[in-house]
Formats: sequence, structure tokens, C-alpha cells
Amino acid sequence: MARTVCISGAGIAGPALAYWLRGMGMRPTVIERAPQLRTGGWAVDVRGAAITVAERMGLAEAFRAASDNLRGLDLVDARGRTRAAAGTELTSSSPDDLEIRRTALSRTVFDAAQDGVEYVFGDSVTAVGDDGDRVRVSFAESAPRDFDLLVAADGLHSNVRRLVFGPEERYLRFLKAHVSIFDLPNRFGLDHKAVLHSDPGRTIGLYAGDPNGPAQAFLGFRSRAEAASRLPDAASRIRYLRARYSGMGWRAPEILDALDGTDDLYFDSIAQVRMEGWSKGRTVLLGDAAHCPSPLSGQGSSLALVGAYVLAGELAAAGGDHRRAFPAYEEAMRGFVRRNQAIATNGMPFLVPRDRVQILLRDAAVRLGPRLPALNRLSGGIRKAANAIGLKDYPLTASAAASGR
Repeated sequence: MARTVCISGAGIAGPALAYWLRGMGMRPTVIERAPQLRTGGWAVDVRGAAITVAERMGLAEAFRAASDNLRGLDLVDARGRTRAAAGTELTSSSPDDLEIRRTALSRTVFDAAQDGVEYVFGDSVTAVGDDGDRVRVSFAESAPRDFDLLVAADGLHSNVRRLVFGPEERYLRFLKAHVSIFDLPNRFGLDHKAVLHSDPGRTIGLYAGDPNGPAQAFLGFRSRAEAASRLPDAASRIRYLRARYSGMGWRAPEILDALDGTDDLYFDSIAQVRMEGWSKGRTVLLGDAAHCPSPLSGQGSSLALVGAYVLAGELAAAGGDHRRAFPAYEEAMRGFVRRNQAIATNGMPFLVPRDRVQILLRDAAVRLGPRLPALNRLSGGIRKAANAIGLKDYPLTASAAASGR
């Protein structure tokens, strides 16, 4: 039976898996390249089956307390005039949906997964050797160590996936768009509200879930070239964004000026991960490393929470035998992942309209709101995708509760 597990990545999927494994009597070690828990990021959604997982973790109330659910969305023109506005009828597919700053969600899961979990920050995996009986993992800073299992929960550009499965170009499906997110002072009077302004092929926006906290800026744009996401440093990314958004109206100049003061700039391509298999030997992929649905789906965090539960559950059901657990995990998750990746295609015309016709159609759809059948179908599609898995009652539930929760 597997006892020691190395988990690469301390985002959401990694600590969530560690939470369940420690309740099974396993000894998880979480390796994170960043020097401390990452902060920043747009609000993320927790929906459907992920709410059930949160309840089984005993964290549902903590998630609700940390949520800052969006109450309104305004679409504005270059002069700041509201062209369309919506409330929760557009921003939520179910009354149970939660919208949480990624920082708060990550911190809540991390805090719950402390007892019996070893965290190593400021280090990363550099080599993996699997001899069939163990996995020898080499690190950039620490001495090599042997583990029973290795889990890659290190995101879209997974380092472990590259080492074990090959170059990411084989698996990434670029959706011809990029996104950048960063914090800035909330000088805009925003309170549980988002405001978006779109030109053809580019959108800039602001969001704040707490009027007394920071706001988040969102910059999304269409692009045929993925190379922009590989710019080497923050300075070059800031220069690129300034050029890409030059001449845009509304608050674009003010938002671009705030780039100089940020230390948490996120800039990446909008892409999905498509793989035929998520395991090889004693290594398995989890969360975005296995099946990133892209930010357009709004389901990345939910897939991470559900995937961690299912992977741990199948390991528990198989008595720690990865040869049975890994295929069962994939079988349980595959259809759920496909459904949630599929809904991403609906997000692009809304978030980053291609041309002025798409902008006009989007704004008209938002004005019509729940009276428009197309929007009801969209919300219903999200709801169906978020619940497109039957969660088993794995034996790990009781052991996790008994381990200190």
C-alpha cells in the first residue's frame, strides 16, 4: 500500500488532496516553487459537485464565509456609460453557487490541510525516476527523496507533466486568447460588482468583492500567437499590455498606469489541457495539470476540488494500490471533465467579443436577461456540467473527519 506521496503544487488541488490523504494515514509532502502560498487572482466559482465535496471536507461554511458573490455586472462603453447591466440571474447558475477570491479559497483549503502534511516552499521537482517499486524525486534545492507516489498538481504549465509525459505542446490546446489579472487599489467605489468594457478583440474590466479591499483588474484579448505568454519577465509583459491596450477608452489608461505598482501580475494564454491518460507508472496528474478547462469555463477550481476527492477516494477504495486506483480515478472523472471543458466555448463571445457585432449582441442579451431563452440555456448548461458526476461515498470520508476536523 502506498504510504508516502509527493504532491507538486500548493494551489488548490494539491492541498485538497493532502487533506484527504492524511486522513487515510498517508504522509503527503507538498512541494511548491513559490516561496510562500500564492496570492492574487480573479474570483473563482465553486459549483455543483464541488459544493458537495466542500461539505464532505467540513469546509462549506468556511467557503461561504469567504465568498464575495458578485451582485452585479455592468457593461460600459468608452465613455463609461452603462450599455447593459445584470444581477445574479446572469452571474450564477444556481443559488448554491459560491464566488470566492482565489486567494481566500486557496488559503482556506491550505489551512485545513496542515496536520500530518509536510510543506516545502521555494523548491521544485527537477527529475523523476520510477523503478516500478518507488519514485525517486530530485529537487532544485533539496536532496532527492523516494516516495510511493508522485502527484502533479502544478497547473496548466505543469513541470512534472513535462518531465514524465513530455513537452506541453503535445497537450495544450490554445484557445487564441490571453488573460492578465492583477490587484490595484479600489478607487472606483466597487462593491460586489464587476464592470467590463470591450473593443473588438479586447476587454478590460474591474471587480471588487469587498469595498474595503483591493480591486482586481482583468485584461483579456484575442490573439493568434501563443508566444505572448512566454515573455520572459514582468517588465516585458507590462510593455506588451500597454501596447495591446493603447488607445482604449473608459478607465483603461488608469488601469494600465497601475501596472507599475503591482507585484502579482498574472499573464498567460487561455488554453485547455487535453490528454488521453493522466497517469504513468506511479505518477498521476491532478487538476489543471491533467485537464485545465481554461478560465472561460469558470470550472477550474471546482474540477480541482472534485478531482482531489475522487483520486483520494479511489486510492482508499483500492487499499492504496495505484494500479487499480489511477484507472478508476480517470474513469470517474473523464466525462465530468469533458462536459466542463465543452462549456468554455460559450465564454469567449461574452468575455472577449470578436467584433462590434458580437459586442452589440452580447449587450442586448444581457439587457434582456432571464427573458432570453439562450441565456437560460447557457446557465442551464453550466449547471448540468457542474453536476455531471455521481460522487461515491468513499471510505476516506470518516477517516478524514476522525483525523482532526
